[in-house]
Amino acid sequence: MSTFVAPTIKNFVAWDYVVFAALFLISSSIGIFFAIKERKNATSNQFLVGGKQMTCGPVALSLTASFMSAVTVLGTPAEVYRHGASFILFFIAYTLVIIFTSELFLPVFYRSGITSTYEYLELRFNKSVRFAATLIYIVQTILYTGVVVYAPALALNQVTGFDLWGSVFATGIVCTFYCTLGGLKAVVWTDAFQLVVMVVGFLTVLIQGTIQNEGFNNIWKSAKNGSRLAVFDFDVDPLRRHTFWTIAIGGTFTWLGIYGVNQSTIQRCISCKSEKQAKLALYLNLLGLWIILVCAVFSGLVMYAHFKNCDPWTAGFISAPDQLMPYFVMDIFSSVPGLPGLFVACAFSGTLSTVAASINALATVTFEDFVKGCLSNCSEKMSTWVSKGLCVVFGVLCTSMAAAASLLGAVVQASLSIHGMCGGPMLGLFTLGIVFPCANWKGAMGGLLTGIITAFWVAIGAFVYPAQPSKSRPLHLSTANCTLANNTEMITTLAPTLDPMRPQLADSWYSLSYLYYSAVGCLVCVTAGLLISFLTGPGKGEDVQPLLIRPICNLFCFWSKKYKKLCWCGVQHDSTTVPKNSEKNLGKDGTEKIGADELSKNGFNKETQNHFPGYNHYEKSYTNTSVEAESYF
Repeated sequence: MSTFVAPTIKNFVAWDYVVFAALFLISSSIGIFFAIKERKNATSNQFLVGGKQMTCGPVALSLTASFMSAVTVLGTPAEVYRHGASFILFFIAYTLVIIFTSELFLPVFYRSGITSTYEYLELRFNKSVRFAATLIYIVQTILYTGVVVYAPALALNQVTGFDLWGSVFATGIVCTFYCTLGGLKAVVWTDAFQLVVMVVGFLTVLIQGTIQNEGFNNIWKSAKNGSRLAVFDFDVDPLRRHTFWTIAIGGTFTWLGIYGVNQSTIQRCISCKSEKQAKLALYLNLLGLWIILVCAVFSGLVMYAHFKNCDPWTAGFISAPDQLMPYFVMDIFSSVPGLPGLFVACAFSGTLSTVAASINALATVTFEDFVKGCLSNCSEKMSTWVSKGLCVVFGVLCTSMAAAASLLGAVVQASLSIHGMCGGPMLGLFTLGIVFPCANWKGAMGGLLTGIITAFWVAIGAFVYPAQPSKSRPLHLSTANCTLANNTEMITTLAPTLDPMRPQLADSWYSLSYLYYSAVGCLVCVTAGLLISFLTGPGKGEDVQPLLIRPICNLFCFWSKKYKKLCWCGVQHDSTTVPKNSEKNLGKDGTEKIGADELSKNGFNKETQNHFPGYNHYEKSYTNTSVEAESYF
């Protein structure tokens, strides 16, 4: 059997920099294009939500690119390499998430006519709940974006010699540039371009890796012999890091917090010209998620087949698992100038798309939830400039936060942990509002705080007292055929010694799988919210606008109108009404448009309609009609 000698990894050459620079140049050019194209329609509505006339295609590509970041490009193959292909089970979680988002959450947000998802919380509860949720979202997104910017830059710096802080600042500057110039349309179309770069980069690595490792059959055989194909582990132990249940259940809660109620996702969905287009964008995005997931998992298997007899991490050729993928790429493409640059462009496409979406979403919620109320008499031109200024501010903050990300460990676990800690309680808060008419604002606020405290308690405990290796069960990595460089020392993995001061909770509560953080936060928020609501006087269904509640009981009581109405808890779902003076809310095609301000100010009369305001009978869907319709980009 051949001996693996640590390759002399070359730094980037001129062609690599050309390919990588082209990514930044094209991304910036898209921002300039939309800044010029939309200069005559420069309103805050156009800037923040694209005039609410987007179509499903670019929005679907944008959604896929934004949440399949460099964390996926670098982290997922490393997870598969070390722990096996069970990561492929996320296709179950993704499927459930898209179904829940499109059928439960999206209809409520879209028909309410809101721009910020947190406007819903004011309509359903009050301003205090809205502001609390907005602040939590801002903190969550800045933390997550810091990980997304720093982790890939560090991994690529360690392996390729690519300048660390140069890449960090370049990412922040370029994202801020095209977000500030082109707004949401620039973000969406740049994301679409960057997704294509990601897929091409993955396919290039897969093809070259498969050729160098003697074909698909040999890769599959190596993965099977190395226990990398043991996908279905039905152990119900919640302390196990990855099992069928932690991924299918915990992954669903985690990603539902990302997709179902996250401003970045919902903002792009409500930018579509109709609810039908928004739903179609989500389901097309699901196909994109599956494709990226398969590419990432198979990349991990190819990488394992390549390094099965000489693990570069254990052998000390690299210093962290997140560097495995760049190291592998630099090895297989060492004699092909330009292709390492293509992979780096692939990784940074994920980073750019995620950071840009975060900056745009942060600017939107800050403008809608905090600034707009203070500038009630502000002109459209001034509102647009304020929105652009917010993009600059959050671009600087997200880039600066990258400096703190080095303390958070492996990129996949760090990013999903952040989403779990904050996204879970937020998911619980919106679930309280949309599903339970009895929930009042005290229950919502109490549930949110209880969920946040609980999720942070378990996550911080896990950070201070990491779980024992027996719970994560990393698979065997061999260095049998390594020939080490003269100054390289073998890393020896020692059995962990138990800290005598380790608290009893460290091996139970703090060892909970990181994928369950979101489930814990959500369930605690809902439970505490309902208890507090009942203790302080539950809300009356008659007082809740039907538009703000999703009657999921209809699925279970379809056979009986009597029981269906009983489960509505007093909400008048069978008597859809419109605000007073509704003639002021007509769109250009004569359909009725309802907005957040009208809902909160006017109340409802007793006219019975077949559909909520905003329903377009020709489209057979709810549509955005009070906006400019001349552009479909």
